[in-house]
Amino acid sequence: MRYSDLDLVVKNETAAYDYPWTKRIFIDCLRSGYQSWVLANKQEIAAHGVMSVAIGECHLLTLCVHPEFQRMGYGRRLFTLLLDRAANLDAKECFLEVRVSNHKAISLYRSIGFAQIGERSNYYPGDTGREDALILARSLPLP
Repeated sequence: MRYSDLDLVVKNETAAYDYPWTKRIFIDCLRSGYQSWVLANKQEIAAHGVMSVAIGECHLLTLCVHPEFQRMGYGRRLFTLLLDRAANLDAKECFLEVRVSNHKAISLYRSIGFAQIGERSNYYPGDTGREDALILARSLPLP
């Protein structure tokens, strides 16, 4: 991900999520040196992801696939890339949070070997208050 990608990344966030990240958040992630990647086809950015890696572990901060490209393998491909990069940087475990209502993402994460290790109450903003998050984790590297 480059600074020049951010307008398209934010456009994808807005198309995919009710509560998208702002351009400022992505700028901060790039400045912090987080693993920030886009997956593009010949016409546009189809997906993006951001992961922090430090002290033997990583944390998936966001993984977004534009709605037009969902269920086509882009999320799996990008997440696998992020996990491989983290393992190459000596991360031994990965953590993430996911909305309890995001069944597509939960299915993807479980298919890659993530298991629930906890729950965060009222973690995400929602239309009628706050929504809980599942905390998932798995060891690295991927087989």
